Parts: sequence; C-alpha cells; structure tokens
Amino acid sequence: MLTDTKLKNLKPQDKLYKVSDRDGLYVAVLTSGSVSFRYDYRINGRRETLVIGQYGRDGISLAEAREELINAKKLVKAGQSPAAAKRDGIKKIRGAETFAVHTDSYMKNATLADSTRELKRAIIDRDLIPSLGNKLMTEITTAAVRDLCDKIVQRGGNATAVRAREIISSVYRHANDRGHGFYNPAADIKPSSIATFVDRERYLSPEEIGVFFRALDSFSAMGTLKMAIKLVLLTMVRKGEFTNAELKEISFTKGVWTIPGERMKSGKPHSIYLSRQALDLMVTLQMCAGGSIYLVPGRYDFNKPISNASLNSLIDRVVARINESGYHFERFTVHDLRRTASTNLHEADYPSDWIEKGQARKQKGTRAVYNKAEYARQRAYMLQQWADMVDAWIAGEHTDLVLFSPSKFEKWMESQD
Repeated sequence: MLTDTKLKNLKPQDKLYKVSDRDGLYVAVLTSGSVSFRYDYRINGRRETLVIGQYGRDGISLAEAREELINAKKLVKAGQSPAAAKRDGIKKIRGAETFAVHTDSYMKNATLADSTRELKRAIIDRDLIPSLGNKLMTEITTAAVRDLCDKIVQRGGNATAVRAREIISSVYRHANDRGHGFYNPAADIKPSSIATFVDRERYLSPEEIGVFFRALDSFSAMGTLKMAIKLVLLTMVRKGEFTNAELKEISFTKGVWTIPGERMKSGKPHSIYLSRQALDLMVTLQMCAGGSIYLVPGRYDFNKPISNASLNSLIDRVVARINESGYHFERFTVHDLRRTASTNLHEADYPSDWIEKGQARKQKGTRAVYNKAEYARQRAYMLQQWADMVDAWIAGEHTDLVLFSPSKFEKWMESQD
C-alpha cells in the first residue's frame, strides 16, 4: 500500500513502471518523473484506464485519489465509463470560466505596445498557463498566486515574478469590467513583497566590450545568435525592435534599416544608417535566413522571430565562461547593450541630440517643440565611428574612447558632397 513517503521517494526509470496501492488504484511513474494515479477497469466488454490525476503539490493527494477511486467504482457499477465522464467534465470546464479563457480575452482586447505584448505573452505561455490555465477563475487563491510568484523568484526571475502578478491582476480586472464578479487573488499581494530590485544602470566599458566579444567569438553557439548580439550593440535599438526585424525593412543598397511606426515605441518610423560592419552582418544574416521573412528567424520555427530569451541565455553562458577564467564580469542583458552604446558615445562627447535621435528617444520640453531635425548624416557618421571603436576594442588594439572631433566630422561631410 502506498504512503506519501513512498510516493515522494519514487524515482523515474528508463521505462514507465507501476506501483500498486489498494482496491485497484496504482500510480504510473513516467520517465519524466511525473507520478499519476490510475485505475484500470472493464466496462461493456472493453478495458479502460482512468487517469485520476498527477500526484504532487500542484496536483492531487493520495487521499483525494482514493476518494476519486470510490466515485469511479460507483460509475462502473452503474454501467458508466469513468474515463468518458471525466472527458465530458473537462469539455464543460473548457467552455466555462477558466483563467486561460479570460487571459486570452484580456490579450485580445488590451491596448499594448508590441514589445509589452510580446513580453506579457512570453510570461503567460511560460509561467501562467501551465500553472493556472485550466483552473476556474473562482478556484485561484491568493496563496496560489503567491506560491507561483515565489517559484519564479527562486529561479532568479524577480522582475518576471512581479510582472506575473500584474498580469494576473489585469486579467481579473478585465473580466470584472465585463460584468463578472470574481475576487481578484492578486489584489492583496504588494509587488514589493514579491521582490525588490534596483533600476538597472549596467553598461559595458570599452575593456568589457573587448573581453565579452572575444569570449563570444570563441564560444560554441549558433553564429546567427553571435551576430545578433553584436548588431544590437552597433545599431543601438531596443531588443524588441531587433528581434522582430523583417528583411523587407532593410535597404541593402542604401545601407538603411527603416523600422515601421507600428513596431516603434514612439509610433513613428525610425531609420538607422548602418555602418559598414552592421551592413556586413545583416548581409550574412540574410544569407542564413533560409527564406524566412525575419532577419534572425527562430531556431526551431523559421516562421517566427528569434526570442529575447535566446540572446539573453547566450549572454549569460558567455559571462559564466568569462568568470570561470577568473575575470570578475558582472551580468548584463540585451537591453544593457543599448545603454552601453549611449553611455560610451556621450562620454566620447558626441552631441546628445544625435544620440537621442539615433535611439529614437522621445525628447521632452522646449527641445521637443523646436528640435525637429533628424540628423541623418550626423547619425550615419556617429554609427560608423562607433562601429570602428567597437572593432578596435574587440581586436585588443586599445581600450580608449575615440573622442568626437568636429574638424574630422566636417572633413567627412565635405567628402560626402
């Protein structure tokens, strides 16, 4: 007979195996490690198996499984199939007030920027639906939400946990705004009680840029991912603007990448004047795209763009390799590359207007009213100088900032006329 201690000590093997309890109840231990309660019976001359549920914190207990067994035997005695009854019940639940149904409605109706929608969708698919999707809205408790957030924090996802709580709360508010009267289980959880973190100010110094990209070059990983990380640094774009980039946005003859307004945070089209190095990388990526519409398609599905997680995962692995060699290298993310470019260019005395326009930052106050210049040629010059600096740091030639020279810029302008 089974006990909770025995159940917790069951280990997966090369093949599925069974361990009996009593009265026909048994557990099947899958190769994945999952333990599910099952009951075999015969009805109307055929053999059927009822999968009662998965054992564990997010499943059912041994006592609950035994109660379900009693109910199943009553159905069999009455000439009804327990498995068929369970399937019918699931169909009814799917059409009822499940969290997945209301989450889908929220995402379809919410007004969100593309980058925000992509981020929320990733958290919903990875963290929320697997845990809460099939639950009725009335079944989800504050304790369940808290438990889910704590699990995300434990894996190091502080910001993700706070965002998950915000999404859950938004789904309930969305449902209640449409006439439902659900209790919002996330309302009583303060974001600060889940996790606290300081605003990121991480950027890479010239020396760190050299160290990281030399390590990246020798690291075993997909070449397209390596090129993607460098392109983000050279073009100064937001991560969502890069990961969703389509080949049709790029003029390879003019060396200009124009991001349409619907993909920009500002809602306005933004042109990036590509350096020679950036254009070379894009040409190579085009050759590797395999017919996809995206500049960097997904690894397993060329009809989808690359994920932010792919780039951040590679960065984390390279940083870990660097630290293994004895170099103390602080962790950074894809978004920090944008801050890296801005910070180093400011320190090199490039005009702030050029940098802000280059990053499509929204200017505020009087400057926003009067400064309508696009600084196209200035930004083209700046991005080329930036790419040259980055290459020199990676090559180990030096770790100095090459300061902006007005006279050098004027000579360059004259050569363009």
